[in-house]
Amino acid sequence: MNIGDYYKNCGWAILKLTILNEFRANKLRNRYWRMGKIGNLFVVATPIGNMGDITFRAVDVLRTVDFIAAEDTRVTKKILQRYGVSTPVKSYHDFSSEEDREKILSSLLKGNSIALVSDAGTPLVSDPGYKLVNMARSLNIRVEPVPGACSVIAALCVSGLATNSFQFDGFVPAKTLSKKNYFESILFQERSVVLFESKHRILESLILLSEMLQTDREVFIAKEITKKFECHFKGSAIACVDWLRADSNHMKGEFVLIIAGCGPSALIQKRNSEGMKILDILKDKVSSRDAVRIASEISGAKKNVLYDIAMDKKLTN
Repeated sequence: MNIGDYYKNCGWAILKLTILNEFRANKLRNRYWRMGKIGNLFVVATPIGNMGDITFRAVDVLRTVDFIAAEDTRVTKKILQRYGVSTPVKSYHDFSSEEDREKILSSLLKGNSIALVSDAGTPLVSDPGYKLVNMARSLNIRVEPVPGACSVIAALCVSGLATNSFQFDGFVPAKTLSKKNYFESILFQERSVVLFESKHRILESLILLSEMLQTDREVFIAKEITKKFECHFKGSAIACVDWLRADSNHMKGEFVLIIAGCGPSALIQKRNSEGMKILDILKDKVSSRDAVRIASEISGAKKNVLYDIAMDKKLTN
């Protein structure tokens, strides 16, 4: 199996990674098993804007590891300089080669400890690192989190929207059709939905969302979290569009969007719509009574509601 083909086929990522990792893990284990102690891989959160948002432990780990694997060495070196850390820094990002990844893993197996950091916030949350951490775990390398700043959690906890259940979907799709399909997929999502969006697409995304989203669902915008020009806005999707247009500065920076989960009325609407689709399929195959009963059982819509809608359609036709 070609490793390049594997990375192109994301649909089978987990299954193929298990097979590939076992092969590669055995190869690396056989090379280094006699060396004894294996190093630790630390996944270290760094500030997302305010340089003061770093933990004592994070600084200590960055100071004591053998080297730091950074998404952007220039960004990381600024943080290290601020805290007087002189640990060597090496580049590791989403476009790093398989060879680069193996060098890091080999170094860990030789007993070196390494810190993995991203440009800002917690690594692997829409940032590089998944492949490295996955391979490290398959090699029984200890992977330790060093918690800290995370824009997803920071925005969520000040949004005033439900936090007991939420989903994070990364960046809003860039292309209009993909964006529309994605927004359709969350129309009846009961959880709060957390998203990232860029300054170049924030207005387009919110305009489309305002055309599709139920009017009673709120949207929270967090712009430039922990930075000098941080600001927030909460309202309907159309109110968010108006807020962005009100000041050109509102469309600058990095954005976290949180969309409130849908309410009971939207779910009822969804069930009724699904029930009517089933009725349309069954109307010429079984009796009206049986069609309503089956449609209700499958969709969750109430039988009397489906019956009334079906009767209204007959009258109008």
